[in-house]
Formats: sequence, C-alpha cells, structure tokens
Amino acid sequence: MTADRHGHLMSDTGAEALVPYEQALDDLLFFRPTVATAAQSVLAAAPRSVMGQALAAYLGVLGTEEKDAAAARDGLARFRSGLDTERLTPRERMHLAAATAWLDGDLHGAGRILGDLTIAHPRDALALFAGHQHDFLTGDAARLRDRVGGALDAWDEDDPHRGPLLGMYAFGLEESGHHERAEEVGLAALARHPGDVWGIHGVVHTYEMRGRFTDGIRFLDARTDNWSHGSLLTVHNWWHYALFTLETGDTARVMEIYDSALHHDASESVAMELLDAAALLWRLYLAEDEQSARWSRLADAWESRHDGPHYAFNDAHAVMAYVGSGRLALAERLVQDRERWVAAEPSGSNRAMTAEIGLPVCRALIAYGRRDYDGAADLLLPVRHRLHRFGGSHAQRDAIQRTLVEAALRAGRTELARTLLSERIQLRPVCPYNWSAKARLADQLGDPVRAAAARERAAAQATARVRPA
Repeated sequence: MTADRHGHLMSDTGAEALVPYEQALDDLLFFRPTVATAAQSVLAAAPRSVMGQALAAYLGVLGTEEKDAAAARDGLARFRSGLDTERLTPRERMHLAAATAWLDGDLHGAGRILGDLTIAHPRDALALFAGHQHDFLTGDAARLRDRVGGALDAWDEDDPHRGPLLGMYAFGLEESGHHERAEEVGLAALARHPGDVWGIHGVVHTYEMRGRFTDGIRFLDARTDNWSHGSLLTVHNWWHYALFTLETGDTARVMEIYDSALHHDASESVAMELLDAAALLWRLYLAEDEQSARWSRLADAWESRHDGPHYAFNDAHAVMAYVGSGRLALAERLVQDRERWVAAEPSGSNRAMTAEIGLPVCRALIAYGRRDYDGAADLLLPVRHRLHRFGGSHAQRDAIQRTLVEAALRAGRTELARTLLSERIQLRPVCPYNWSAKARLADQLGDPVRAAAARERAAAQATARVRPA
C-alpha cells in the first residue's frame, strides 16, 4: 500500500497518484490556484483513491460555494456507494466521515471528527488545513489556535510544511487575542517561506487588531511581490491593505484598490471575494459615502449567483450589497427565503447560524438602510457578543460592530454609544474611526471641548506617516 511523505497509508493510491497528491497538499497549504488541477490529477491517476476523494470533498466546501458543495456531495456519495470501509485505514475512515458530515451540513460534527483525527495523526496536513479553515468558517477562535498548536510538537523543525503550519498558528493566536505572539510566529513562518500568503495574512491581522495600520501598510509594501497576485488569497490581502488605507483617510486610494483588485469587470464573483468587496463598501456606506455605481455592480454580482441558504455569513454580505444599492426589496426577499428555510429545516449547522445570528444581522442591516436606527440597534444588541458563531474573523465582523455604533449614534442613544465606544477605544486606542465617532458623540452631548480633542486625536492618528521599511 502506498504511503505519503509522513508515512500515512493510502488505499487504492498508486505511485502515479502519490506525486500529484503531494503537490496538491503543497498547493493547498500555500493557497495556489493550481490545487484544483493537482487534485483532479490524483483522481485521474487513481479514481478510487480514498485520500484523493477526501481532498476533492474538502475543496468542495472550503470556498463556501453552494454549487461546489453540491457537486462534491454527489461525487463523494457515488464513491461511497458500495465501498467496503472495513478495508480502509482508520485515518481514511475518519476523513470520509468528516467530509461526509461537512457536505451533509454538519459543520460542527465535521470539526470534531477532524479534531480527533489530528490527535491520532498530528502530521496529517490535510486534516490540519481542513480543520483550520473549518474553525475560521465557524468563528471558533480557541480551536483555530489549538488545533494547530496541539500538532506542532509532532513536526520536525526542518519539515518544509512546518512553515505554513506556523502561518496557520499565527492566525489562530491572533484571533484568540495573543497579538504579539501571533506576529512573532507569523514572521517565523515568513522567514521560512516569504510567499506564504496565509502567514502574511496572519501578521496583517495582528496589525489590524492593534491599530497599527501604518505598520500594516509598510509590511505589505515591503512584500508586494509575495502576496499581491497569483494566489487564492490575493483579493483578501488587498482588502486588508484597503482597510489600512481607509484608516489614513485616503478614500481615493481605497477606491483604486477596490476597482483594480477587489471587484471589477474581470472578477469571477466568487463568494469569498464578493464579501470582501461588500465589507469594504459598507464601511464607506456607514460614513455616508454611498458609492452608488459600485454598489449597483456588486449587487448585480450577488443577485446573479442565486444563492440558496448555504452559509449565513455570505447572506449578510449579500444583504449589505442590496441595501447599499438601494435594493431593499431584494434584501427583504433574501430574509424571507431564509425565514422559510429555517422554519422547514430541522437541523444543521447553517440553520443554527442563520436563525441565531444571520437573520438578526440581515434584519438589522435592512433597518439601518431604512434609517430605522433604533430598530437596527435593538436587533444587533442581543447578538453583538455572539457574532463569531456565524464565522469570519474579528476584522471581518467589525463591519457589523461598526453598524451598531453608527445606529446608536444616529438614534441618539448616547449612553449606548458611549459604552460601545469606550469598549472599542480601550481595546484599540489607535483607530481614527473610534475617535471620530467619539467626537460625534461629544457633539451630541454638547461638549465641544471633548469633541475637538477627539477630532484632533483622530486626525493625528490618520496622518501618521508610514515608517520606511
């Protein structure tokens, strides 16, 4: 029986399929678009390869694309029909169980199986990668950190895949609040592989969460050739660059980035990229910079997808696009569709994510678009500490947290706005948005001295120069 480079046995996978399988794993860990071709090559050489089938199944769910998941579900079901699982290795059976659970809508069950798999086989790179992305998609910061952290001790220092594992660990550390350690680990990953775009992404998140946006720009500028093109994470890392730039107040540059990298005529309208575009434009919408033409094109892209109830986090960003473009009827229609689905669907991870978080957020966004700021605040208040349950990162979910701040300010709910801004400023004292919002609050409270001081602080932070690399 063939074994992979770490000694894991692989049923029905000959030597001719092992080479593309190892290449696919390498491509996956470094977010190369060629991973799809390599995965297809595995099954072309060995159609009954269990690990090849598991890899194809995971690729079908990691992009949160409903049509890809449906195709992967059908493909795995055909493979499993008549399969004698007793002759497979325990590891392979666990992979098939995890992939099946995920494709059947039980994301959390899949995550638990992948966790058990990693304990038994800590050098299983596919299980670690799939589990890590699962934890990101379900907003589980502790597991995002500990799934990889618990396996690292089994990896040799000179293993070529230890680098991308460090990049993954850096992101888990950042999402669980260990920002300095995350930066240290992320930089160690990049010392091994400067082109590790997930490692770059992990370090960038540490700068975002600490308000070090000028350092973030400097960091990305120094590594432009390593992240700005040719990877599955290119658009997302450009989104981070745009967030940093937005803090400086350079809206013109933000729009250049949006038009050249985030959403344009050649964009493929995949969900992961559309939600980045929506999250950026929504921040401008909250600042009353409506960008109507860009919203219209983005809403067209979301509408053309005809998405069903597949991932609540995507639904919220589609609603942002519909509200931003003034298509409130479309936003309402999406909400009504999800309400009917929740009422009819007895179980499943996305059902819970939609019912508990997705629908309240979507309703709040619509209320905000209707200028019902009290209603938006009332809808977001009960879920603001549970937003992580429908996935994404702290940086991504901040678009929704800012919506609550803006709703409180516009509704004249000064005590709530004061509390929210105090929380934000204690966590992130360097953030021009926080201080400009505090200035508006002081204006409402009739305190021009505090308002002027807050505006001065916001302006000083926004114009801080990027230090040379």
